[in-house]
Amino acid sequence: MNESEKARNTALVIDDEPQIRRLLRVTLEANGYQVIDAATGQDGLVQAAQFRPHLIVLDLGLPDLDGISVLKRLREWSRVPIVILSVQDRDDEKAAALDAGADDYVTKPFGTAELLARLRVALRHSEEHAEPPIFRTGQLVVDLADRRVTVDGKEVSFTATEYNLLRLLVRHAGKVLTHRFLLREIWGPNAENQSHYLRVYVARLREKLETDPGRPNLILTEPGIGYRLMEKE
Repeated sequence: MNESEKARNTALVIDDEPQIRRLLRVTLEANGYQVIDAATGQDGLVQAAQFRPHLIVLDLGLPDLDGISVLKRLREWSRVPIVILSVQDRDDEKAAALDAGADDYVTKPFGTAELLARLRVALRHSEEHAEPPIFRTGQLVVDLADRRVTVDGKEVSFTATEYNLLRLLVRHAGKVLTHRFLLREIWGPNAENQSHYLRVYVARLREKLETDPGRPNLILTEPGIGYRLMEKE
């Protein structure tokens, strides 16, 4: 990574230990990063949505929210590289964090040279652009960070399953998602043949989002294949 690349990288540190936050700020700023920090999981989620950092260093032992929960919330709308920094070094803890979407896992105490190297690798492997936290198509606005959905300016409420299905369609807007993919992602691998689940929940989404649910123009059916969320001006 050259100097100009380092200069434009912003790092968010989410850790409740003041001394760790100070150490990371000094270390990262000395290596060209801009640093913002948060002492709680909730504040970290707010900072991530507001500042859109290029990478996140996340402690699992936070005072308000479980670190895995913070990780999962971030992964609902962002592909930003996330490196876990934790005193927890059990294999099952590491596996849980990686399965939830972490890019890497570093245990405390840590060497700064190793941490910097892990961050460089995570940045290289990251997508070029993070997904925008706010999705708009026509009169539909989905704020993925706040889990807020409005249609023509009016907020719409969803069950957890309805929202998870909408979020999946939003994250792949414009693409055809197969029945099997949607069923596996929302209900798990044992539900891949339960296509009636999808019919019921897509109908519910259309009732809440479409002007005329009987003639949908937002969530379209691809006969025999799946569904597509249309992107409109």
